[in-house]
Amino acid sequence: MKKLDLDVIEMVVAVAEAKSFVRGAALVHRSPSAVSMQIKTLEEALGKPLFKRNTRHVEVTTEGMALLDYGRKMLNLRQEAWAAIVRPEVTGRIVLGVPDDYAPSLLPTTLRRFSLAHPRVEIHVIGRPSSELIPLLEDSTLDLACITRTPRISGEHIRFEPIVWAGSPARAVWEERPLPLAVFEHGSVARERAITALQQQGIPFRMSYESPSLTGLVSMVEAGLAIAPMALCALPERLRRLTESDGLPEIGKVEIVLARSARSNRPPCDYLAEQILSGS
Repeated sequence: MKKLDLDVIEMVVAVAEAKSFVRGAALVHRSPSAVSMQIKTLEEALGKPLFKRNTRHVEVTTEGMALLDYGRKMLNLRQEAWAAIVRPEVTGRIVLGVPDDYAPSLLPTTLRRFSLAHPRVEIHVIGRPSSELIPLLEDSTLDLACITRTPRISGEHIRFEPIVWAGSPARAVWEERPLPLAVFEHGSVARERAITALQQQGIPFRMSYESPSLTGLVSMVEAGLAIAPMALCALPERLRRLTESDGLPEIGKVEIVLARSARSNRPPCDYLAEQILSGS
């Protein structure tokens, strides 16, 4: 029982949810090597493997799934106990904005823990591109928003996110010229930087598909009709990450920030903002 350190359990949960030691380590603010070593030590103590490792991602074993179920309960109970002792009960409603491509990596764990700690706070999430969320912040329709940093609005740093090229493993459409692109609508930082990168390399391109929806972009890419610039955290495993070896330029990274509206100066918003920024 002494081997079930909650900090290590948190690492196991993070790696399982991120399906990657690198991304999981970022969630708990540790180095990948430290997380790998701690989990390996736990596996040796248990005498059972928790993950199957390969070059692309990790899979949770049957024993790992059992530990995950208990581990999440233990971590949730720790969060509840902490909140019950150090914070008064809070009530209210929070309207949170987040783009579809950032939501899966930013929200599930944080919102689950926040809801357990503050069950009387109602959370309403609006999923739209960053460019559409900014006006909603400015008129206080939103309380908080996790968005791509732009000169128009300030925010607190969450993380840097690589923007990568996504292609279908079934068809090398990235070899076509002009290069067919599936992109977000005007205002998207990923779109602008991807186009700039292509122009700097002198690669001709054409707009094959434009949409505010990540699902639409993924569908076009999966069908082999275009490639798309998208956040690495949103890249489905079934698609191929394209690199310079495929004849495409690097796009770089964007900064994800937490921005607040004028009406967010309330305890529920403060507590949720704290959890988002800490990644816990």
